[in-house]
Amino acid sequence: MELKVKKIHKDAILPSRAHEFDAGLDLYSTQDLDLLPGERKQIKTGIAMAIPEGYVGLIWDKSGLSFKHGLKVFGGVIDSGYRGEVRVIIANTSQTKYEVKKGQKIAQLLIQKVELMSVVESDLLSDTQRGIGGFGSTGLC
Repeated sequence: MELKVKKIHKDAILPSRAHEFDAGLDLYSTQDLDLLPGERKQIKTGIAMAIPEGYVGLIWDKSGLSFKHGLKVFGGVIDSGYRGEVRVIIANTSQTKYEVKKGQKIAQLLIQKVELMSVVESDLLSDTQRGIGGFGSTGLC
């Protein structure tokens, strides 16, 4: 199976795996920018892609950037019909400025199969052991 990727910026880097069997494809920045503490920005990757029907692209944190620098990825769903530039929304949750550099790994992309279900209104739902128990209903962490 192939993921077709188009460079739409001269400095774009194609998504790549650090190791042959890694699930995530690294995404790279095409710009230099500063992320101040508490700030959230869109970072351009300079690529567009054709995710096959029945699949979705999910953008996730790079664990090293999250742990070492407090960077958190937001809003990372790329539908198969989207053909625009992939941008990564990143927030700086730390107390210090973080400098994003052009060509730097900023996030990782996972391509996953999606089951498309029809939505059907129903007056009855099946019973489960959890039932309507919400946040914290399964015990403390």
